[in-house]
Amino acid sequence: MQDPKHDQVRSRNEPFVAKTATRIWQEIPDADNPYLARAAYCYGYDLLELMSRRSFSDVFYLLFRGELPTPEQANIFEALMISLINPGPRHPATRAAMNVGVGKTNPLHILPIASAVLGGDYLGGGEIENAMRFLRKQHANSARDLFNEWADQSTSPDTLAAHGIYGFTQKYGGVDFLTQSIANQLSEMPGAGDCLRWGQDFARYLHPLGIGWSSTGVAAAVFADLGFHPRAGGCLFQLLGAPGLVAHGLELANKPITAMPFVSDDNYVIER
Repeated sequence: MQDPKHDQVRSRNEPFVAKTATRIWQEIPDADNPYLARAAYCYGYDLLELMSRRSFSDVFYLLFRGELPTPEQANIFEALMISLINPGPRHPATRAAMNVGVGKTNPLHILPIASAVLGGDYLGGGEIENAMRFLRKQHANSARDLFNEWADQSTSPDTLAAHGIYGFTQKYGGVDFLTQSIANQLSEMPGAGDCLRWGQDFARYLHPLGIGWSSTGVAAAVFADLGFHPRAGGCLFQLLGAPGLVAHGLELANKPITAMPFVSDDNYVIER
């Protein structure tokens, strides 16, 4: 057997910075003990003033956008946060959280495990970036023309992604009515933008085929209209769904393992 071949180890010979830099957060060191912070600023805004004058959603927006939202932006962002606070008990990520809780895993592990599932490619953060890029690209074009272009080749929901269409799906054989209601309410708010309005038009053409908005598509539209970067979209989706995941996991943490369904003995085949 031949020894495995390895590339020759070479020095990178690249200059590295002496200190890590960030524009997000500044800590003012204490005069007597520089390892302690006397004050903290988020993009120049004093943390204590933010605590007294701004909402959590405002500071969340500031942290990722580098600026405070306008009143219209703040209202629609907070409404979106509420709509995404819980993926629901049928979502795979929530089922993961429930299993972690009822399995008596350390409660601190509920969120890391469940949020990894929430970052997946099915109704998860893995869909957000593509949906944001799609909506940003198409919102100035005709929704009807794009629908006709797709429908001339196929009307199967399985072909949407193959045609570069993201943020819309057929859920359990039909339109997700709750998600559509959420999109309707958001689109009526003063902070609604071009991506969300275009998506509403496109969804109307899809409805007769049993296809409509996905929850990730609505989130992607609002994220795009608010100016968030597509690469950040999936992470934001995970963060906004985290409270519901933890709540469901903790709900089952003090219950016996029999509180979750399990395959009956009759369905096991032991081969000898």
